[in-house]
Amino acid sequence: ILTAPSGAGKTTLAQILVTKLPAIQLSVSYTTRPMRPREQNGIHYEFVDEAKFQMMIAQDNFLEHANVHGYQYGTSKASIEKSLHAGIDMVLAIDWQGAQSIRQKTKEAVSIFILPPSPTLLRQRLELRGQDQSDVIEKRLAVAVEEIAHHPEFDYIIVNDCLKEATLNIQAIVRAHRLLKSSQTQRYAKLLAQWLGER
Repeated sequence: ILTAPSGAGKTTLAQILVTKLPAIQLSVSYTTRPMRPREQNGIHYEFVDEAKFQMMIAQDNFLEHANVHGYQYGTSKASIEKSLHAGIDMVLAIDWQGAQSIRQKTKEAVSIFILPPSPTLLRQRLELRGQDQSDVIEKRLAVAVEEIAHHPEFDYIIVNDCLKEATLNIQAIVRAHRLLKSSQTQRYAKLLAQWLGER
């Protein structure tokens, strides 16, 4: 799970991460927010209307869902389960509410909070994106403080002041998690059986 205030770089980091490691994939969230320029349905998000989103909630289709900045976001339970059963790690770039919900449901989730290097730099990044009016940017900055207050809930904290270094740090976390005893015992069950069967 990658979580960060808007403009801190979680989506960019998630997109880079899946190109750097094998057997890892970016989860595509459902959302009710309008599509932005250069976004594609099914690649960046699954864009749906409010009625469809509410129907999916009623049918228990989401692993987690939350209202963020006035729009609904949700992670498909079926798509996550399908990938995990195929041995593929999933990257979820979601808000703190969604991260909290998933951590309550599973102990296997690894959560990383992406911290912007400073309030000034976060403002600059939001302005340079050119996607929001100044009043929306002010709202996002105010919400950022509330989001950052949830950082103690996460397993790791990475400051995104250098994209390359932040990416390397996230890769290190994924690699270390893959080497945990629980992961390796499952991955090398046949090899362990060969060794222990000879005793």
